[in-house]
Amino acid sequence: MRTGEPLPAVGDVLAALATGLWHWSTATGLVTVDAEAARLLGLPAEGTVLTEAQTRARLHPVDWNEITGVVQLAVAEGTLAEVRIRIMDDRGRVVRVVRSRSKPSFDPVKKAYELIGTLQEVTEPRPGTPAGRTAVTGDWRRSREAFLLDAGRALAEARSTEEVLRVAAGLSMPGFSPDGLAVFGVEGDRLTIIGHHGQPPGEEAPFTQMPVQTDYPAAEVVRTGRAVYLSSPEQYKERYPLTWPLAAHFGRQSWAFLPLTVAGRTMGAWMAAFAYPVAFTPDERSVLTTVARMLAQALTRAGAAETQRELTDGLQRSMLPTLGPEIPGMTLAARYIPTGGGLQVGGDWYDMIPLPNKRFALVIGDVQGHDVRAAGLMGQLRIALRAYAAEGHRPDAVLSRASRFFYGLTHDDAPDTHADLRFATCFYVEVDPVTGVLETARAGHLDPAIRMADGTVLVHDTAGGLPLGIDPDSDYPTTRLTLEPGEALMLCTDGLLETGGHDLDSGWRRVRKILEAHEGDLEELADALVQAVHGPSSHHTTGPFADRREDDIAVLLVCRHGEGCGLGAPVPARPTVRRTVLTVAQAEPERVAEARRQVRELLHDWVCDDQVDSAVLLVSEMLTNVLVHTDADALMLAEVTGGPGARRMRIEVTDSSDDLPHKRRPGEMASSGRGLVLVELLADEWGVAPRGEGKSIWFELYEPDGSGGDGDTAGSGPAA
Repeated sequence: MRTGEPLPAVGDVLAALATGLWHWSTATGLVTVDAEAARLLGLPAEGTVLTEAQTRARLHPVDWNEITGVVQLAVAEGTLAEVRIRIMDDRGRVVRVVRSRSKPSFDPVKKAYELIGTLQEVTEPRPGTPAGRTAVTGDWRRSREAFLLDAGRALAEARSTEEVLRVAAGLSMPGFSPDGLAVFGVEGDRLTIIGHHGQPPGEEAPFTQMPVQTDYPAAEVVRTGRAVYLSSPEQYKERYPLTWPLAAHFGRQSWAFLPLTVAGRTMGAWMAAFAYPVAFTPDERSVLTTVARMLAQALTRAGAAETQRELTDGLQRSMLPTLGPEIPGMTLAARYIPTGGGLQVGGDWYDMIPLPNKRFALVIGDVQGHDVRAAGLMGQLRIALRAYAAEGHRPDAVLSRASRFFYGLTHDDAPDTHADLRFATCFYVEVDPVTGVLETARAGHLDPAIRMADGTVLVHDTAGGLPLGIDPDSDYPTTRLTLEPGEALMLCTDGLLETGGHDLDSGWRRVRKILEAHEGDLEELADALVQAVHGPSSHHTTGPFADRREDDIAVLLVCRHGEGCGLGAPVPARPTVRRTVLTVAQAEPERVAEARRQVRELLHDWVCDDQVDSAVLLVSEMLTNVLVHTDADALMLAEVTGGPGARRMRIEVTDSSDDLPHKRRPGEMASSGRGLVLVELLADEWGVAPRGEGKSIWFELYEPDGSGGDGDTAGSGPAA
C-alpha cells in the first residue's frame, strides 16, 4: 500500500484474515452474521440473520452455557468477553473450533445484553503443549487468576477432610488438569494415604504405611520439604528405579509431588499425575505450588474442626444423659441444641433422676455462658444435683444445697476477683407417676407449661428463689401441681423462646402455637418445637429484635398416659374437659393475679369476651374475700366442660372457714360488701356449699352458641 492511499474497508480486512463479524441482541433474540461468520458456523457463506435457537443448534451445548457466564463477567468487569466455541454439524460432530471476542453491554431498562464481536477459527492444540496452555486455548474456561480464586474459595468453604479431598479432585487447572490425585499424610515414620482420586479402589495398598526413608517421590518431599517434578516416565524411572514399577501400571506421563506445608512444618505431600506430558514451566509450577499451599491449609482447618467436633460430641454425650428406662404410665422426650457458633456444648442441660418408691425427678437448667467453663460448671452442678436427689432430699432442700455448692465452686475459683463469677438457673420437679403429683422448686428459671389433653396450654406460676450461686443461703419454696391423665408438661431453657430475635413474650407466643396445634406423639412434638426455632419456618416468625440472637436450647417433655391423650396414639375426638387448680395462701396475695391469668388462659378460645372478663372479675373477688374475711388459705378449681359453642365453665373457691358468706346491701360510699352482688349479676348460676371442714362458693357461666347472643342469663339466683 502506497503512502496516501485510503485504508481498505474493515470488512475487507476481516475477510482477508478469515475473521467473521457478528451481532447479538438478547432483546430481539436475533443474531446477525456476515458471510465469513456464517461459513465458520457451518452455514452458506452469505450474510444472514439467525434466531437464538438456530445459533444454539450450531454450538456445543457446554460452550453455549459457558458464553452466558463469560458475558456476565465481562460486563461486570468492563472487559472483553473471550471464549472458545466448538461448532457442531447436523450429526452432532465437532467440525471446527472458533475463538469469539466481543464487547458486551447491558441495558438496565430493557434488561438485555448486546454483543458485537468477531469469530476466528483456531487450531485445536495438543493437551500439555505450550500452545495448549495459553490464555485462550487449553483449559480456556478459566484464566489462572480466576482458577486460583475459585479454588481458594471452594477449599475455604470445605468443612471436613472428605469435602477438601472432593474439592481437590474437582479442580480443573488452566491448561494442564491432572487426572490422578493423591494426598499423603505422615504418622510417625511412615506415609499414609489420606485420600486419592483417579485410581481404582485398592490400588493405594502398596503406598500405605510406606516408610518415609523409601526411595519414593512423596517420601522425599516429606523428608526434604521440596517439590519433585517428573515430566516423563523415563525421568521417573531414572530418579526412582526402585518404586517405578509401583507407578508404571497406572499409565501416567507426568507427575508433580508437592509438600503440604503449614507454619513451616511439612504435614504431608500432594501428588498430581497427568495422562499426557507436561513440561512444568515456571507458570505451571507456580499454580501447583499455590494450590498445594491452599490444600494444606484447608486440610489443617478441616482436621482441627473434626477434632473439635469429636471432642465436643464426646463431651456432650458424657454430660447429657439418656432418659433412662421406660416409666410406667408416662412418656418422656428431650432435646438439646447447642448454639450455632463456637464450642458446640454450652451451659444448658437436662436430667432424669430415678428416686425411691418408683418416683423420679426431672431437672433442667442453664449455666451462664457458652464457653468451656460453662460446660465444665454445668457438668459439676449436674453431678451435685444427682447426689443431693439420691440422698432423698425434698426439692427445696436439693436446690438449697446445690446453690451453696455452686456458690462455693464459682467463688473459690476466683476468691479475689468478680470477673468470672457465674450463676445458674434451674427447675427441679419430683414426679409421682402413679398420682401425677408434681413437687416443684425453681431457681430463677422459666415457669413450666402444661398442655391439656384438649390442646389448651397453661403456664403455671410456681414459687421460686434466686438463681443458683448468687446467695448460698437462698430458700427455694415448693409448689405442688397435678398432671392429669392425657396432659403433658414442658420444661425449657430461655433459648427456645429467645432464639431468632424474640423476647420472652413473643417467643412464648410462637412456641404456644406449636404446642396447641400439634397432633403427633411426644418425640414429634419435641422435633416440632426445635424446628419452629431453628428450621426454615423460624425466618417467617421473627421477633422484635433485629439480630437473630442464638442461645443453647434444652427442652424436656413428660406426658401422663390417659384416655384422650393428644400426644399418644390417635383418638377419635379430643377430650371435652379442661381444668386448673391453684392455691392462694394468706401470705401470698400476689397469687390472685396468677389466678386471673390462669382463668384467661383456660378460656382462651371462649366465644364471648365479656363472659371471660366477668369470670376474671368474679375469681378475683372470691379469692380476695377469703383472704380478707377469713384466716384460711383459698383453693381455686376452674373447670370447662362440653364442646365449643355449648360449654360450661365452673369455678369453685374453697376455704377452711365455717363462716358462710351472705349478701349485703352496701351504701354508696361503702368500700366492701359487693362481692356476692357481682356474682349474682354476672353469673348464670352460683351457690355456696358447706364442706366437712369449711365451705366453697362457686359460679357457672354458659358459653353462647355464637349466633349473636351474649349468653348473659344472670339473675337466676343461688343454688344449693
